[in-house]
Amino acid sequence: MSSISLLHPWSLSLYPDAGEAGGCYVGASRRVPEYVARGHAADAARSAQEAGRRARATLRRYCAANRLNRLGTLTYAGEGCHDPLQVRADVAEFFRALRAARGGSPLAYVWVPEWHKSGHGLHVHFAVGQYVPRSLIADAWGRGFVHIKLLGDMSVGSGPREEARRAAGYLSKYVAKTFADPQARVLGLHRYDVAQGFKPEKLSIRGRALGDVMGQACDLFAAAPAHVWSSFDVPDWDRPPAVWAMWS
Repeated sequence: MSSISLLHPWSLSLYPDAGEAGGCYVGASRRVPEYVARGHAADAARSAQEAGRRARATLRRYCAANRLNRLGTLTYAGEGCHDPLQVRADVAEFFRALRAARGGSPLAYVWVPEWHKSGHGLHVHFAVGQYVPRSLIADAWGRGFVHIKLLGDMSVGSGPREEARRAAGYLSKYVAKTFADPQARVLGLHRYDVAQGFKPEKLSIRGRALGDVMGQACDLFAAAPAHVWSSFDVPDWDRPPAVWAMWS
């Protein structure tokens, strides 16, 4: 146990661009986690739930930090596509073509595959944070149909970050399906993918108490959080104390 952990047992990971922070009490000695082969967790349901939570959090922070507030869908024409590898190759080509059509400038994005309920195969949901003419999207896709919309039907005072969080919420639903239904996922392939080079910056804060680290976070954002979750409010919480907060 390091002297830092003993003197400052609370640790908070803060994502300034995403307006989010989360952490826990790490002062007590912790068991070193043992490696568990895929599919052999003692509590498979809880393991899947935790993995899903982490995936949704990562996706939410990426969308919020990059203001990905425009949702789109790519659909195949004809009988569709039932090959997950082919879909990934097609989507990679689509984003390369889209960047080229926009002059080659970097473009942050996230995309998630979903199986059609009708048996049409896979289609793709994606989010971007910049206006892109529908005609450019259609030309870059060239395999069927496209749809794109700005998430502007928000409450008064909401900005691009709140819009991006809503976009992440929609996309997370499709990601969650792959944890609830193993058949919805192909092993060895990512559940979603993002553009490289846009990973949110993470700052680490240490403190003697929860109020200490939260106070530092509020100072950085120059505001109180809009939402706070604390394990102290959860009956029968059996893990180290934890906290999560979001700023508008």
